[in-house]
Amino acid sequence: MARLGCRFVLRFGLASLPVPAASVYRTLRLPEPLPWPALRPPVRQFSAKANSKTVISALVSKAKYINEKYERFLERTFPRFYVLYSTFLKGIRVFYTEVKDIRRIKANMAHKNIQFYQLPYREMERLRQFRRDLIKAIPIGILAIPPFANYLVLLLMYLFPRQLLVRHFWTPKQQLEFLDAYHSTRKEAYAEVVDDLMHLSHSLADPQLRKRMLHLCRKVQEGSHPDVIELKAVRTLFDGHPFSIQKLSVQQVKVLSRILFLTPRLPPFILRYRLRTHLLELSHLDRAMLKLGVRELSDEEAQVACYTRGLNSVRFSPLQCRLWLDQWLELSCSLKETEASLLAHGMVLLSTNYLSSSKG
Repeated sequence: MARLGCRFVLRFGLASLPVPAASVYRTLRLPEPLPWPALRPPVRQFSAKANSKTVISALVSKAKYINEKYERFLERTFPRFYVLYSTFLKGIRVFYTEVKDIRRIKANMAHKNIQFYQLPYREMERLRQFRRDLIKAIPIGILAIPPFANYLVLLLMYLFPRQLLVRHFWTPKQQLEFLDAYHSTRKEAYAEVVDDLMHLSHSLADPQLRKRMLHLCRKVQEGSHPDVIELKAVRTLFDGHPFSIQKLSVQQVKVLSRILFLTPRLPPFILRYRLRTHLLELSHLDRAMLKLGVRELSDEEAQVACYTRGLNSVRFSPLQCRLWLDQWLELSCSLKETEASLLAHGMVLLSTNYLSSSKG
């Protein structure tokens, strides 16, 4: 090997330089291969879970983009249909949120072992309203069970939204129209309730109570708004004969059921039970509202509370609704359970001529 080094130096004219053969050898030898671990390329660790999340996130983003583009197209091309479409989607979201809230309230009741009447006002009101919405939605769900029947249900919901859809799926304009229509139907029974009270008052044995009751009825018929004190003065008549729920005629119970939006097409004993149950539920709500405070209610909550208790709050401002609620709670929270009939009649007596210039 030393000889090869010398020959290389002589051949390329480097003989004059004193180059050690060992140095030439180190320069010309082939590089030694790297150790085996160094040749192994770096390995990337891929997570199936991370990949799936990335894919799902990309799909969701794409779906949102397509949906926004579709909504802009609808709003630009079919504005009337877009209002219904957006209202329906909003209703779905609100209804889903409400279902979660109801489940939370129910779980809390079970955990703390409390009853409906022990709940705060807002939770109590949500449960009450959700039950009514559910009763209205059940027939639609049953109709949609057969194959392809959902198309017929959608058509019926479009043609009869007031009768078939719950409040979450009404447009703001429909809410005003439908609530006004419901109250117009309810108000048709108001005059009949006052006439029945007037007729029964003539047969009262106590002359003082008879005089007060007749004066109260005439005052309402003549267009005046009665004071709560006047209603409290005759409260004993609604604890027994002749105005308690058990003593009223079947026709009178049917009329009062219409005022509370209860169906009158049921056997008499069921009618009386449902009427009494709903009035007691309303009494519990009133006590919870008094505990919360009328001023703590939002404008929408105050208007809903008035509408539930017989006043057409669509025609009144939130301030007027709160003032009326003060009067109502003064009456309601002073009554015993046995005087529940006065709550039903009070819905008529206190709302018929309230600010009559506003056409309530």
